Amino acid sequence: MEFGFSDEQREIKETAREFLRSRFTPEKVRELAESGSPYDEGRWAEMCELGWPGIAIPERWGGQGLGVVELVLVLEEAGYALAPSPLISNAYAGALITAAGSEEQKERWLPGIASGAARGAAELADDGGPVVGAARGSSVLVLSARAGAPRLVPTERAQLERLPLIDSTRAYFRVRAEGGEPLPGEAAWGVHVGEVALAAESLGVAARALDMAVAYAKEREQFGRPIGAYQAVSHRLVDMLWAVEEARSLVYYAAWCADADREALPLAAAMAKARASDAACAVTHDALQTFGGIGFTWEHDLHFLLKRARVSAQLLGTPAEHRERVAALAGLG
Repeated sequence: MEFGFSDEQREIKETAREFLRSRFTPEKVRELAESGSPYDEGRWAEMCELGWPGIAIPERWGGQGLGVVELVLVLEEAGYALAPSPLISNAYAGALITAAGSEEQKERWLPGIASGAARGAAELADDGGPVVGAARGSSVLVLSARAGAPRLVPTERAQLERLPLIDSTRAYFRVRAEGGEPLPGEAAWGVHVGEVALAAESLGVAARALDMAVAYAKEREQFGRPIGAYQAVSHRLVDMLWAVEEARSLVYYAAWCADADREALPLAAAMAKARASDAACAVTHDALQTFGGIGFTWEHDLHFLLKRARVSAQLLGTPAEHRERVAALAGLG
């Protein structure tokens, strides 16, 4: 059994790392976040040229026909770079339509989602109305999937209200939309893919915070020694590393299940989403403690990671909700 990535998968990950870290430098992320309009259409067009919007959509509907593992490879790097883009919302909408759409609905919507030319967006939470990421600029919304009654609503028929959440690196909207076209199939696989995708992005956020903290602990000196030489700091960094690596194992296992063992996916997705959310929140918090006073300032970039982690942890089910699901699926609830 092969536990490593294939040559193609390694190339996808390396390309994603190089592209995202060069296009979304900390300065660029801050510029977009503080502009009030976090998405750069030029950079989105470049992502589309790389084929990322359709990476997990079958070729018959214009996608690359790869899998959720490849999607997760890209999204972990997107989280690491804190890339402000509609990529994850588009991917989630595509997974839901792939899972539950009729042939006519797939033919109508998936080619545009796969190319990125006619983006999709999907409900991430319910806060007095569906909360959707990257709704503005999309062509179609997928609502009520987690409630078991997925429906398609063209964005032009919906009312969008921008929500002032603490995460300014993404745009979130409360959606008001009546009616819609039901998706006739079972959406559960698509919902779980969305959970795994969000977990992968949170994993990237945690890994970035860890790397920042380690680099600072090597450079910052107190009493003539790097602060990383002191046990209070080094032990914290080890705990952070453990959280990141445990989350990584669960996220990639869940992605593999989405492609190869769908019966195991509900449990794997719940475990991955719970652990990656907890890891991102804990690691960004501990990174803040490692940086000390400078980490609390607006000028430091760490707060963008912390805020993304906190908001993402509440989307597509909180860690507590997913732990309850794990217990129930394991026969312990």
